[in-house]
Parts: sequence; C-alpha cells; structure tokens
Amino acid sequence: MIADAQTLSRLRWSARRGLLENDLIIERFFNRYINSLTMEDVFAMDQLLDLSDNDLLDLLLKRKELEGALANPDVIKILQMMREQ
Repeated sequence: MIADAQTLSRLRWSARRGLLENDLIIERFFNRYINSLTMEDVFAMDQLLDLSDNDLLDLLLKRKELEGALANPDVIKILQMMREQ
C-alpha cells in the first residue's frame, strides 16, 4: 500500500539531518521516490533515520554495511535506493 500524504510529510520532516551530505542524498531520494513509497518503505526509512548522522552517512557511502536487526530486506532495499542517488 502506498503511503499517504500525511505519512510522507512526517517522514520528510523527520529526515532533516545535521550533516549536509545526508540531506543532499535524502533529498534526491525523495525527489525520485516520494510518490511510490509504501508503508513498509516508510517503516524501513524510519529505522535508518534513527541512526546517528555519521552512522547513516557511513552506510550511504558504503563505508559500512547493515548489521543486526537493521539488516532486514526492507531496510536493505531502502538503503540501496538511497545509495543510487
């Protein structure tokens, strides 16, 4: 099920980061995928956004890979989509 406008608005607001690099990657991700995100995608992205700015940047730049509970198919999918940006 595609996420509703209110959920996407909340996600976009919570995605604002302290590091400009993260903001640029996330903004490009939203510009490309915002209209096709499912509720599963939103939940997966929320999990990524719970990370510190530096940990998130390391994942986005492939300095690190997902581990533990984060290494699930939905989060892996979103991370790969974000890395394409």
